[in-house]
Amino acid sequence: MFHTESVGPSEWVCRWLRDHPAGHSCLDLACGSGRHALWLAGRGWQVCAVDQDSSSLGAIASSDASVTCVHADLEAAPWPLPGRSFDAVVVTNYLWRPLWPYILSSLAPEGLLIYETFSREQARIGRPRNPDFLLEPGELLQRCQSLRILAYEDLRLGNPDRFVQRIAARRERADDLPRHAN
Repeated sequence: MFHTESVGPSEWVCRWLRDHPAGHSCLDLACGSGRHALWLAGRGWQVCAVDQDSSSLGAIASSDASVTCVHADLEAAPWPLPGRSFDAVVVTNYLWRPLWPYILSSLAPEGLLIYETFSREQARIGRPRNPDFLLEPGELLQRCQSLRILAYEDLRLGNPDRFVQRIAARRERADDLPRHAN
C-alpha cells in the first residue's frame, strides 16, 4: 500500500465533515501522520486513529487527548476494533480490499463513509503502480452499494497530480449492517 499526504486534511474530507457538530466519533483508518484525526479532534470529534506506524501514532497521541491511537497491521493481523462503530469512517490514500466488510460494519446507523484513494489511471503518471492498491473504474460505487451514495467522483486532481476516486456515503438503517466472520 501507498500513502501520499499533503500538509492539511483532504478537501474531500473537509467538505463532508466540517459542518457536523462536535461530539461525534470517527475512525481514521490507516491514518498516517494524523492529518484528518487531528483536524477532526480540533473540531470536537472523538477520533480513533489506526495505523501500523507506531512513531506516527505516538506523535498524534501526544498532540491531542481526544484522539485514541491504535497500533495495528491492517493487512496481516485480525481486525483491531471488533464490535466498534463510528459516526464517520475516513480512509484516504489507502486500499486493502479484504478490509471492506470491516469498514462497512464500522459505520453506525446514519454513519458517513468518506473514502478517497487512487484509481487505476494513477499508474500512468506515478506511484502507486501496483494494481492491488488502485481502484478499478466504478469500484467505490460497487463496494458501497449497500449505502446511500451522497457523492462520487472519479477524476484527476492536481498538487500533487493524481487520479482518484472518492465517495461520500451514508448507512441508513441499523439492519443494513453487513455480516462478516471474525
